Amino acid sequence: MGFDRMKLNRSVFGSQANRGNILATEEAKSLLADWVTNPKLIVHKQQVGHLMRMFAKASGYSESDQHRWYLAGLLHDADWEKWPDTHCRKIIEELESRNIDPEIIRAIASHGPKYFGVEPETEMDKMLYAFDELSGLTHAYSLMRPEGYKGMEVKGVKKRLKDKTFAAQVSREDIADACERAGIQLEELIKFVINHQIDA
Repeated sequence: MGFDRMKLNRSVFGSQANRGNILATEEAKSLLADWVTNPKLIVHKQQVGHLMRMFAKASGYSESDQHRWYLAGLLHDADWEKWPDTHCRKIIEELESRNIDPEIIRAIASHGPKYFGVEPETEMDKMLYAFDELSGLTHAYSLMRPEGYKGMEVKGVKKRLKDKTFAAQVSREDIADACERAGIQLEELIKFVINHQIDA
């Protein structure tokens, strides 16, 4: 699929009048239940949502902000299974139709800048981009370890990152770019994922 087909060709998402409007956890999970059936995708969304919430909590954000971060992570790939050719256009349109907080929508729109043509600007944007690919690779690594995440070390994840045949679909380029944009060291990000990723 060419990147041009995935470009969103806009930079404004949602309405500022809807700031603070969010989905309850049950509503978000109901939407996912309608759109997603692949167990691996469900796990990925849950893991990224949890990482986003934990990072927001560690950064001192309020509980309502933590929930907004969680929703961005939980829903970022909601349309990938049913509408891969127009990912992430469908979920953006769905959230806009529900008058959801524009910051959540924009974070989703910017979680793959080279694909969607939207630059990550806020901390939420940047961390969703940063967690997305690394979460998947770390989970893949956990599945090949007898004790999963227990005892996992940063150097082990870095070794898998260098091995481009391992979890080959994971973009190493995106991970490096995301770390640079977020101003966070790769080792620090890996350690956070190891310590906080849920073993779903």
